[in-house]
Amino acid sequence: MTSKLSKTDRVTPRPDSSATQGRAVWAPAKSLWFTSMAAMGLIGVIFFPSWEAAGVTLLLMLLTLCLGHSVGMHRLLIHRSFEAPIWLEHILVYLGTLVGMAGPIGMFRIHEIRDWQQQQPDCHSFAKHDVGFWRDALWQMHYEQVLDHPPVLHIEERATHDRFYRFLEATWRWQQVPLAFALFAIGGIGFVLWGIGLRVAVSLAGHWVTVHFAHTRGERPFVQDDIAIDGRNLPALGLVTFGEAFHNNHHAFPRSARMGHDASQIDPGWWVIRTLAAIGLAWNIRTPNGVEAPALKGAIQ
Repeated sequence: MTSKLSKTDRVTPRPDSSATQGRAVWAPAKSLWFTSMAAMGLIGVIFFPSWEAAGVTLLLMLLTLCLGHSVGMHRLLIHRSFEAPIWLEHILVYLGTLVGMAGPIGMFRIHEIRDWQQQQPDCHSFAKHDVGFWRDALWQMHYEQVLDHPPVLHIEERATHDRFYRFLEATWRWQQVPLAFALFAIGGIGFVLWGIGLRVAVSLAGHWVTVHFAHTRGERPFVQDDIAIDGRNLPALGLVTFGEAFHNNHHAFPRSARMGHDASQIDPGWWVIRTLAAIGLAWNIRTPNGVEAPALKGAIQ
């Protein structure tokens, strides 16, 4: 196979647009959000230890990170690597919103501007992750990047005009509240501290750790030397990241629904999409070899 790296078509550079000129500035809302979630989680672990709460939290992480973030937000909403009924898309994106990172429109902004920067000859260290482990952690969890001359971002109307997505975008942090009430009814305050605070904090920190190492170390079967930073494959993290750790594969084939390219590259997100296809809820599935078929005929095995 040869790489099919495609530049994003949602970003239009202005004549003065620069991927390098900018700064990392403290983002109070982002910082307070992560800190409060981490504090809640720590209180839950110390004062409300519970195997039941741990089990519920792991189940919620499976639903929100795998079905929501990886399959719904990333592969379906952002990359359109397959198609699904709109009701199912809404459910998956809602689960992705519960990760606590951003709403659907915010995820477009984060993803597209970062990818545009990384695909330039050079980019700011915020997108390059080359400032060291702990400084990158500080930046990614508590800061935001402000480019001096950003490009223009165009998000398709099917997302920006979708009433449900606009509602989620306006209320994405508040979407934890209904879940918190449900958890309280099931197991009291301990379930809330674990299932909301700890889950969100671990999910955000885990996402950053994966992104950091998936851009700084690991395997590069598809080398892109003409861009600021290439992705890396981290096979050992395939299962716990639901396939997202095969980031070099993803950089090379960004519209592919399959991130793990063979049976040795564990990709649970791909398993979910194959299951949806088998019951008629996913079609036009894109793979690295260009196959687009509900039955996945000819796809990489």
